[in-house]
This record gives sequence, structure tokens and C-alpha cells, in this order.
Amino acid sequence: MIGHLSYILGVMVFASLLPDAIWEPGTVEYLFIVGMIGIWRYSWGALHIVRSIIYRAWVFPEWRRAINRLGDDVMPDHVMLLVTSFRQDSETTRRVYDSVFREAVSCGLRTTVIASIVEMADQRLIKELWNVYEGNPLVKLKFVRIPGTGKRDALAVGFRSIAAENPGPNDVAAVIDGDSMLEPGLIRKTAGFFAFDPKCGALTTDEFCEVEGRWIFKEWYNMRFAQRHILMSSVGLSRKVLTLTGRMSMFRAHIVADREFIERVQHDWINHWRLGRFDFLTGDDKSSWFHVLSKGWDMLYIPDVRVVTIETPPDDRFLSSAWQLMRRWFGNMLRTNSRAVALGPGRIGWFPWICVVDQRISMWTSLTGPAITLLVSVFVTPYMVLSYMLWVLLTRYALTLALLTARPNVSATYPFLLYFNQVFGSMVKIYVVYHLDKQKWTRQSTTISRGLTSWKQRSLTWSSNISMTSGILIFMTSLAFLSGVLEAWQ
Repeated sequence: MIGHLSYILGVMVFASLLPDAIWEPGTVEYLFIVGMIGIWRYSWGALHIVRSIIYRAWVFPEWRRAINRLGDDVMPDHVMLLVTSFRQDSETTRRVYDSVFREAVSCGLRTTVIASIVEMADQRLIKELWNVYEGNPLVKLKFVRIPGTGKRDALAVGFRSIAAENPGPNDVAAVIDGDSMLEPGLIRKTAGFFAFDPKCGALTTDEFCEVEGRWIFKEWYNMRFAQRHILMSSVGLSRKVLTLTGRMSMFRAHIVADREFIERVQHDWINHWRLGRFDFLTGDDKSSWFHVLSKGWDMLYIPDVRVVTIETPPDDRFLSSAWQLMRRWFGNMLRTNSRAVALGPGRIGWFPWICVVDQRISMWTSLTGPAITLLVSVFVTPYMVLSYMLWVLLTRYALTLALLTARPNVSATYPFLLYFNQVFGSMVKIYVVYHLDKQKWTRQSTTISRGLTSWKQRSLTWSSNISMTSGILIFMTSLAFLSGVLEAWQ
């Protein structure tokens, strides 16, 4: 509360100290242009908030009551929990598998835990944990060992192990990351939705996080998960999601046991018009999402169930970590985006389709305000910067308060982090969309070689940089023309 009061007082003092020149007709005119573009973006955001409230307050509770009435009638015959672990510290591994074993035993269903691991030390630790739960006739543990060739290979081997179980139409399989802990009762709260909705092919849940490192990382992650909760609930109203997060998603077991699904996750690729064909390194969750989406299945969001993830930023410096993480996140999204758009609204529904299209548009529209402000401040009036700063302080605080629809409290740092995400995130997206072939894990050294000559690789890099520079110049020139800055400067 002290932080919020300080923020409000600071904005009031800043507004009172602004010179009268910020209200000159020219400044007001350009601010109006920024505001009109902002209204479109904020209207889109408000629509997501309204849809998310409708979903969480009315639609989903009806589903939950129906599931509860049906009880064991909607429970699967066999639950398979695939956990992938690679280079996690022993305490994280202990907490994750302890939560998985606890759920496997307490759910009272026939359950198989499949541990996909690389190192023998992990196997010994997991066996020690299993000794506490061993003896339950409904639960068994399987190990699959692979060389450290990447998460996609680890998942593929795990999926083939699920296929070896000969899953029936009523069986389900959960894919769990090695840093994600299941809350008590998760299996029974989620598995019944597949029988409840025969068109449901997969589902995912809300996420909370435990963040290691500086306080700024904790604030940033908590804000991002609050935004995620709103967006997922909004799209969930259309019985779709925009990603089947690798942290924890649940599928019909026969989907992940399908040879086509396994091949897509292990060896996904696109053929780009300029960059040529290249395989995907990261983004296995986007590959599985696209497969389920392309087959016409529903994908549900379960907002009253959560997974707790242990987040370790890749660098102690905030900007460096944000760059590495956003580059991976947005790269995964944009590499799958064009083929998802190509499915069309008839296949995936109008609202989810528009959301996917907006992923490509938003990187430019989110930079419109800062770009016009820069142009006007340099060529027309420097007071535009002050006007825009006041606009940002007011609107980002309103957006912060809107996050209270998703979480019980918000931080006074959120307005600054929201603006950082808008501007820095858009810049990263623009870089990534022109360099889709550049891929890197934040915690693994796994790479994919395209077998290109050094000359070919340099030519692709130059092509990407020239294309990006041209795109930015066209964007800035268009804004200067549309806003009248060129005419005012002349």
C-alpha cells in the first residue's frame, strides 16, 4: 500500500510540475493520435479482461460443478505422468518428484510415472524418493535414459514409452517439466475434463512461481503470470489456448502416443521463404500445441488448478535475462505463428485466430506510441516527451489495477514493468521475426547444425539484418507521414 500511495503521489507531483507548454495545440494533437492508437490496444485488452471474468466467474464454475457431480464416472482408466529432468539441482528434483509421487498415490487411479532423465545421479535420487511410496499396487515407476541431446529427444523417448503402454481412448498423459510441482489434487481436478468434453484433446492450468534471484525478477515473473492467467482465461472461453505450456499440460494419451505427434515434437521444422528450411531447437510445447490445434481438438484452460514452477533467471542482470528469455519465448511463438494463422478461423475459431494474428501485429502497434513521441520530440516540440510520460504513468497504473481481476494483489512496480514489457518485448519480437533461425536454450548447450557453409551463414545473417533495418525504416517513415510530422517539419 505504501508503494501504491507513493506512486500516486509521485504522478500527482509530476503532473503539477509540468510546464503549460505541454498543452499547446501541437502537443495535444500528437498526443491525441497516440491516444487513438492506444484506445484500440486498450479496447483489445479490455475485451480479454471481460472474457476472462466471464469464463472464470460463470462458464468454468458450471463445468466444475458438472465434473464434481459425475465423480469417478469421468476419471480415466490409466494416468501417465511424463517428467523430463535435465541439469536441475537436487533440491528442485526432490521437490518435483515428491509432488508427482504424492499425486500418483493420492489420486487413487492406475498411474505410471515415467522419468525421462540423462544423468545417473538423477536416477539414484528419484529411486530414493520412490522408496517412500513403493508398494502401492496402482502406481509404477519407469525410467527412460537418453544422452543429453535436448528436450525434444527426451520427450520423444518418453512418448514412445507411453505408446508402449498401449493407451486406451480413456487414458490421459501429463507432460511435466523438471522444475514444476503439482498441487495436491491436481490429477482428479483435471483428468475428468476429457470425459466431460469428448472434443477436448489437451488442457493446461494456471501457474505460480518461486523465483530465485533479485527482487526485480520476482516482480516481473509474478506480473507475467497474472497477465497469462487473464489471456488464457479469455481464449479459454473459446475452448482453446494459445500454448500448451511445457510446465504441465495434459493430453489424451493416444494423441501423444501417435507416431505423427511424436515425430513432430522430435523433429519439427518450417521452410521459410528467405531462410530456407530449418529444424526447431526450442519450443516443443508450441509443436505439441500446433499438432493438437491442427487436428481440430478443443484445448481447455483450468483456472482453479495451479502448478508451481521454480524459476531461475539465466543471468543476474535483469536486462540480460529478459533478452535471453524473451528471445526464446517469442522465437517459439513466432516460428509457429504463420502456420497457425494459415489454419484459418474455420479450423480454430474466429477469436483464437484473431489472437494469433494479433501476435504479429502487436509488436509494431505497441511501439507506435514511443515512435511517434520520438519523432515529434525531435522534429516538432520537445514537450511531447513530458506529455507522453504522463500518459504512460496514468495508463500503466490503470492496467496494473486491472490485474487485480487475476491476482489478489499487485505491486507498484508493475506500471514500469508493463511498459518495459511493451517496449523491450516488442523490440525483441521484431529482432526475432527477422532472425527466426537463431535459436538458443537459456540453460542447455544443445544446438542444431544446419550444415551451412560459412559464406551461406553470413549471407543469411546479412539478409536478416537488412530486412530488419528496412522494416524499421518503413515503419518510422509511415508513422512520420501519417502523423503529419514530415509536413510540420517542412
